[in-house]
Amino acid sequence: MAEAEEQETGSLEESTDESEEEESEEEPKLKYERLSNGVTEILQKDAASCMTVHDKFLALGTHYGKVYLLDVQGNITQKFDVVQVFGLYSGEEFHETFDCPIKIIAVHPHFVRSSCKQFVTGGKKLLLFERSWMNRWKSVVLHEGEGNIRSVKWRGHLIAWANNMGVKIFDIISKQRITNVPRDDISLRPDMYPCSLCWKDNVTLIIGWGTSVKICSVKERHASEMRDLPSRYVEIVSQFETEFYISGLAPLCDQLVVLSYVKEISEKTEREYCARPRLDIIQPLSETCEEISSDALTVRGFQENECRDYHLEYSEGESLFYIVSPRDVVVAKERDQDDHIDWLLEKKKYEEALMAAEISQKNIKRHKILDIGLAYINHLVERGDYDIAARKCQKILGKNAALWEYEVYKFKEIGQLKAISPYLPRGDPVLKPLIYEMILHEFLESDYEGFATLIREWPGDLYNNSVIVQAVRDHLKKDSQNKTLLKTLAELYTYDKNYGNALEIYLTLRHKDVFQLIHKHNLFSSIKDKIVLLMDFDSEKAVDMLLDNEDKISIKKVVEELEDRPELQHVYLHKLFKRDHHKGQRYHEKQISLYAEYDRPNLLPFLRDSTHCPLEKALEICQQRNFVEETVYLLSRMGNSRSALKMIMEELHDVDKAIEFAKEQDDGELWEDLILYSIDKPPFITGLLNNIGTHVDPILLIHRIKEGMEIPNLRDSLVKILQDYNLQILLREGCKKILVADSLSLLKKMHRTQMKGVLVDEENICESCLSPILPSDAAKPFSVVVFHCRHMFHKECLPMPSMNSAAQFCNICSAKNRGPGSAILEMKK
Repeated sequence: MAEAEEQETGSLEESTDESEEEESEEEPKLKYERLSNGVTEILQKDAASCMTVHDKFLALGTHYGKVYLLDVQGNITQKFDVVQVFGLYSGEEFHETFDCPIKIIAVHPHFVRSSCKQFVTGGKKLLLFERSWMNRWKSVVLHEGEGNIRSVKWRGHLIAWANNMGVKIFDIISKQRITNVPRDDISLRPDMYPCSLCWKDNVTLIIGWGTSVKICSVKERHASEMRDLPSRYVEIVSQFETEFYISGLAPLCDQLVVLSYVKEISEKTEREYCARPRLDIIQPLSETCEEISSDALTVRGFQENECRDYHLEYSEGESLFYIVSPRDVVVAKERDQDDHIDWLLEKKKYEEALMAAEISQKNIKRHKILDIGLAYINHLVERGDYDIAARKCQKILGKNAALWEYEVYKFKEIGQLKAISPYLPRGDPVLKPLIYEMILHEFLESDYEGFATLIREWPGDLYNNSVIVQAVRDHLKKDSQNKTLLKTLAELYTYDKNYGNALEIYLTLRHKDVFQLIHKHNLFSSIKDKIVLLMDFDSEKAVDMLLDNEDKISIKKVVEELEDRPELQHVYLHKLFKRDHHKGQRYHEKQISLYAEYDRPNLLPFLRDSTHCPLEKALEICQQRNFVEETVYLLSRMGNSRSALKMIMEELHDVDKAIEFAKEQDDGELWEDLILYSIDKPPFITGLLNNIGTHVDPILLIHRIKEGMEIPNLRDSLVKILQDYNLQILLREGCKKILVADSLSLLKKMHRTQMKGVLVDEENICESCLSPILPSDAAKPFSVVVFHCRHMFHKECLPMPSMNSAAQFCNICSAKNRGPGSAILEMKK
């Protein structure tokens, strides 16, 4: 935007309310700039009276009748002392002297075509000039008699003009005037408040006069309504009033651009004065309008101008609007994306500006995304939002290592290295090692936890590992028991592949990652002398690891290392035994003492499952410790069931356990011993009566009970014996019925099978003579014997039945069933 003269004009675009101090937060829709200095020099000598925009050229007329042809930048290309119509790129030219002053001229929109060589002039008359077939120009009066014509607009085949009485529209095709829109406010002088016309499209005319705006639509008349009327008519589709006098109109998509002449009353003198003209964008409605934006323009000499001194012209398709005053020409343009970004940056809305630039990066010309991003980061830093600024660096700086390093040093200068540390690139790109080391030293001086976090998160190849290790060691000299530093040092040793030192620190700290470290880096050779430490830390994980890697650390080595810690030795051997009963067989004798000392509940299961345990040693240990259940088991396993039963009765006094033991052994002598021991103990007798019915005849026990002995629940016990007996009888009867039914069913099935016929044909042979079973001559009589086993014989080939049995048997099947020497036995019989 060109700068205005400081004292005379001020800013082109200012707030409509001069008393308002705060800037408006609403973004302006248009931007403004003055035409070049050449136009300024012209207007200092001769005031502008009108301006016409055609294609890429501007025709500026002055009060002295001179016309200057300008390009869109305002540079002068031609100068004329009289009005001429000529071809810029051809030799054609029109020159005419008029009998009265010309107020306005309009050229056919397609004047370059040979069929459209027409233009109209306005003054006292509206004259239409057109070139005839003889290349002569002829004129026709379209209208006169209603005062001066000061505004003419030509669109398509329609010419609209305004005189003192109103607005008319002429149809070039039909050569008819199709409407007359009268002036509303006749109190306003038409020469001081002229009419403003503009075509929105080929059928929509917008009229602004005084404070009134009318939107007219040209429509086709139905054939039945024509009669002597024109084929077209005009309908006013919208009409509304404005607060200011209208000096010019122009379309902008579905909206309107209105140039307004403003008069205000001074608060000091209470006199009316001319204010700056306004350029408003409004949205027309049916009976009113909605203001979209409003700009007050400071043009040169606005204090002396009247409504007629302002003109608004526009260039179709380019959204360029020319505000013409006697001493100034200002161009208004729709703001593009660069202007939008300028406004956002001016309002310090950097994030929105960055987003807008990213969305429209193909369309912006003056801005770069990176520059906006860097400005945004600087703004956040100045505001003290260091964390947000550091986070935005990831998106804005991207893979530019040089910019990253520059920003890191900026954060260092303000003492905010910690803020940017989480967002530093760690892969693509990679910054200089010094950058990472600088941040690590910053954390090491003030935040051990943050330092440890960075060491965990950053790959070890980003910085010089030995430098950081030495720095940590120096700090440990001041605080040797700091767990955070020790753990971090172990991680640094791991990055440096110094696994031995790392493992030692992890074990000292009893850190959970020690097992992961051993597995990951195969450090089993380094832990052979640290097994006790591992077991003390987590015996379950340690044992699982040792057992899973027997090929690397042998069972013998582990047992030897745990020799001074029998409780840990037991844990290891117990889990080994659970995995495989045979791998640790050489230690089963040792395990007896370990189970007895540290795990009594698992001793009996171990004795039952182990096949390599020395029973005598186990019995000795169990007897020394008075482990009754284990001793009973060992005695029974060694064949001394009677001693085991006696121990149950005498030590445990548990008749149910004694009965269960007797049932397991299924030995009559044990039952006899049990009865003899229980005969003088009524509670034991009750237990026997309730449980031995299915193993021993209850009568044997009942006969031995002394008369007069009081036995608890005797009746119930006897009833139970009888019920058990009845149950056994019922079970036997049921089984018998099932057996008989199954036998009968199988017999019937066998009988049905044996009664079936057997196919005998020429393919069958005699199992004795091996000749065909059927004779070649079917007429001859023959006899064939077929057994149920499907073996076939000629009757004469079978041996004669013996004297003891008249039945015949298949020689083949009977031979299979007989054992060696059976034939001799039959002969003896």
